[in-house]
Amino acid sequence: MIDSSLNNAAHVVQLALTPIFLLTGLASLLNVFTTRLGRVADRVDRLAEDAEAHPRQLHVLKMRSRALDVAVILVTTAGGLTCCAALTLFFGALRDASGGLLLFALFGGALLFSVLALAAFAFETLLSGRSMREQAEGGSGEDARPSAIGTSHAGS
Repeated sequence: MIDSSLNNAAHVVQLALTPIFLLTGLASLLNVFTTRLGRVADRVDRLAEDAEAHPRQLHVLKMRSRALDVAVILVTTAGGLTCCAALTLFFGALRDASGGLLLFALFGGALLFSVLALAAFAFETLLSGRSMREQAEGGSGEDARPSAIGTSHAGS
């Protein structure tokens, strides 16, 4: 009897390891997202001192920060769902009930939010690359075509 309950407990712990590994990966993603968000913030701080000279770059940085905000929210939600999935395993074992549908929904939701967070991160990375290419083509990093974005510096 004791051997059977020990085997059941060991099985639950083994099953719980999969969501925990996902949680570790999500924490790594969150670290990447927040580091990049900090770099965007530092760049905005530097450019904001002379915002009129950098409207295009500031606009791209604003879009990047929004994409990173979405990625952070999604990965955080995925982490929460992953924790709920692991809890469902433990509570299901305690109640000796099958929480298969709930477990599938929670873990599936965590995976879905992880994929969406990666998509938001990919979008932000593409914006970053495009911005860097524009800076490299412009030489000094300023947008040489202010009229293309609807602003004019005549009179300033």
